[in-house]
Amino acid sequence: MAWNEPGGNKNDPWKKSGGKEQGPPDIDDVLKNLFGKFGKGGGNGDGGGTSTGPSLGGKSIGLIAVVALLIYALSGIYTIKEAERGVVLRFGEFHSLASPGLQWRFRFIDDVIPVNIQEILSLGSSGSMLTEDENVVTVDMEVQYRVVDPKQWLFAVQNPQTSLSQAFDSAIRYVVGHSRMDELLTAGKEVARQRVFEELQGIIDPYQMGVAIVDLNFTNARPPNEVRAAFDDAIAAQEDEERFIREAEAYAREIEPRARASVNRLNEEAQAYKERAILESQGEVARFEELLPQYEAAPVVTRQRLYLETLESVYSNVTKIMIDTEGGGNMMFLPLDKIMERQGQAPATGTMGTLEGLRNQGADSDNQLPDPMLNTGRINNRSGRD
Repeated sequence: MAWNEPGGNKNDPWKKSGGKEQGPPDIDDVLKNLFGKFGKGGGNGDGGGTSTGPSLGGKSIGLIAVVALLIYALSGIYTIKEAERGVVLRFGEFHSLASPGLQWRFRFIDDVIPVNIQEILSLGSSGSMLTEDENVVTVDMEVQYRVVDPKQWLFAVQNPQTSLSQAFDSAIRYVVGHSRMDELLTAGKEVARQRVFEELQGIIDPYQMGVAIVDLNFTNARPPNEVRAAFDDAIAAQEDEERFIREAEAYAREIEPRARASVNRLNEEAQAYKERAILESQGEVARFEELLPQYEAAPVVTRQRLYLETLESVYSNVTKIMIDTEGGGNMMFLPLDKIMERQGQAPATGTMGTLEGLRNQGADSDNQLPDPMLNTGRINNRSGRD
């Protein structure tokens, strides 16, 4: 039952047991009692007695000091990433470089600034510039760089990124000012890019900014809008010229091996013909040397034999024969190929015998062959044609 409910004893909790009223505790008394416990005297609370045991205040202060020291030590632990290097500043002055991993510093004494040395950073520049031939051209370029020395990057110049940007602009304007507009808009872009790279490197080297230029891209170069159409036509014409040149070079590379192969083939054929002609001539000479003693011994017989051999070699490849009949001024035309096809024989087989039989049959009054398949015609001896 609550102390203030009806019918209760109305026991006020703020009253003492003796019936006197008791108010809330005094803050000053609470603090006095608390500090009294940590004092050298451990008596009855009013300072009247002396302490006989070990001092409770000394142990507490030592414990607090250990805890504070532990917290201070833990607060100095920090981590450097693999791609970073930590620049340690002691009282604001450079002290050392921290390697990747778990590190420790003096809290409130050392400051650590992490710097990424593997990240590729980029910086662009764009603007209208005056060329050597007094034309205005708008150039867009971009440089890629990487920090290689964190100490120099932070302390060599006041603002390294601004300094690098100004050096980049200066290098571009110098190169554009010493180049012609046609070169910047056409085939001279690569040359201009390389010159800007070298000029920028030469500008930043004396400052020792701790950066390395990785690459430089020539993004765009364009003329003013008023003359852009004319320059586009000129660029297209130059590109067509280069394309035609490349096509001609490709055609030359294609046709040259074939021409060389043809030359080699003709040389080999000529050499083969030369060797064959020499061998044939040597064979003719050897045959003549063998035939000469026979001709000297029997010239008439030898001439007759040579004549017959020549006729045999000629008529062996002829399918049409003209026969001059004895006692008449007419000549017969014999289609030997048709005759041989009818008889089922080769044209060169039995040619001389067939000619002799046909000569005997040609003594008829009408000079007609008995076989109706023979195409016989009367031909004038003078003409010798069909």
